[in-house]
Amino acid sequence: MDELNLALPYLTAHLPGVGGRLRAEADHFVVEEIALYEACGEGQHLYVNLTKSGLTTREVQLRLERLFGLARGAVGFAGLKDKFARTTQTFSLNVGYQSAAFIDEAVRRIESELPVRVNWAQFHRNKLRPGHLLANRFEITVTDLAVTLDEAVVRSQAIVAEIRRRGLPNFFGVQRFGQKGANAHQGLELLLRRRSIRDRWLRRFLISSYQSHLCNCYLVRRLEIGAFDHLLAGDVAKKVATGGMFDVEEVEREQPRYVAQEINFTAPIYGSRMWQAKAEAGALEQQILASSPVTLMHFEEARIEGSRRVGRLLVPDLAVETSEGKLIARFTLPKGAYATVVMRELMKVDDDHFSIVNEEDENLE
Repeated sequence: MDELNLALPYLTAHLPGVGGRLRAEADHFVVEEIALYEACGEGQHLYVNLTKSGLTTREVQLRLERLFGLARGAVGFAGLKDKFARTTQTFSLNVGYQSAAFIDEAVRRIESELPVRVNWAQFHRNKLRPGHLLANRFEITVTDLAVTLDEAVVRSQAIVAEIRRRGLPNFFGVQRFGQKGANAHQGLELLLRRRSIRDRWLRRFLISSYQSHLCNCYLVRRLEIGAFDHLLAGDVAKKVATGGMFDVEEVEREQPRYVAQEINFTAPIYGSRMWQAKAEAGALEQQILASSPVTLMHFEEARIEGSRRVGRLLVPDLAVETSEGKLIARFTLPKGAYATVVMRELMKVDDDHFSIVNEEDENLE
């Protein structure tokens, strides 16, 4: 079996963490979905925003389908949310065109049959699909701190200041790769045609896990060569405000925009049709791929097109406070980013500690 090094460095390795543990109880990991758009008030899909705990997103989806007698897949959602957490998200129910009175009746039925709280419900024209969200807002409580509360404040505030100034490598979280990297290993085996899987969703999920590993390898290498805080010639950059992407031809011209957090470099999600970087950044991408057992031809044979992922995660609203002997972190992340990537910098504990947090990628449906 090909050995995969899944270890990740810390951006703030020079700053000690606070230790502790996550999720002593569900209310210690709070997630709120931030919508990409609002329900317009008309249409055949009833958008229901609810708060749940102790249920996975898929469990709620299936129970809503049964409750309203809907066909499989008639209930949509924008992102997968954890079971052992307090999460707020929106579901869409294809109930057909109904009167306004249907909304109140639907809310009553949901709250009477499911252990959830409905925050609002409204009609819209289209089904919610994976990725139809802007971001997620987090409130995460750390218990059993390894230091005194006063020391935890000093340490965490120093780390917060560094992260707000520099951002973070947009790593895929350790939970993305399965127990001891099993998901990534299986993805590699599929690409090398050492095994086959008929289930198309599972096949795609496992291969994407290996793609995520290669992306992490690229981000680790940028940190190692001191190329996280500045652009490289040939980078594929992305504008923060608009999402537009472009090739960096003159580093001196674009670097001030990078420092001002107006643009970010992007990292490769390797595939046959990926927008490839050029010059120095392109050479680095090729170096990472060359160090793996796969080539772009393997991705082409597997019909994996690839994409690009923002390489620097900006967390301008990251803040911490203490309450009753606990540390509470609050921040907002764009879709596809992992809250545990932020928390591991603050805590500095073994990465296995974060494998219990199920932050699944919304784009893998």
